[in-house]
Amino acid sequence: MRAGDELPPLEIAITRTLIVAGAVASRDYQDVHHDAVLAREKGSPDIFMNILTTNGLVGRYITDCFGPTARLRAVRIRLGAPNYPGDTMTLTGTVTEVEGEDAVVRVTGANGLGHHVTGTVRVSVPAPAAESTPVSVPEPMSVPAPAPSSRREPGPEPGPEPVPRPGPGAGAASGSGVAS
Repeated sequence: MRAGDELPPLEIAITRTLIVAGAVASRDYQDVHHDAVLAREKGSPDIFMNILTTNGLVGRYITDCFGPTARLRAVRIRLGAPNYPGDTMTLTGTVTEVEGEDAVVRVTGANGLGHHVTGTVRVSVPAPAAESTPVSVPEPMSVPAPAPSSRREPGPEPGPEPVPRPGPGAGAASGSGVAS
């Protein structure tokens, strides 16, 4: 790895599920991350991704690119344009510094509105014990969008069908508990 190396882009489909799951996983219960009606009442066109989910996706991008021995040392990001459902965020990165096993990567995540996230990540990549060859940058990656489904407004999921219960006096003859 050398300064100037470009990381392969990573495309991430921004789904309602990703936004809500990321907010819940990071214990961010702000309604703008899970309730479209309340988000609109607060001036947003829809729910939007929280910074902790973005931070996790940036970290995943770096560790996917540098491999299983990569260790994040510092992540410094700034949010810009929101990530709304139905958009795609493309993460890109450029190595800006290399010192021994450490590298600094300039990261940008762009969506249809502009730059969602910009920042830098300091990562350590220990050389394998058996050899000391440089880390190579893998081929481009992408996260497939989920299969199309029928759209419906957010709300409670339908429950199971009720089980019919027999009325009084139905079933057993003469109250013995044994059917005739």
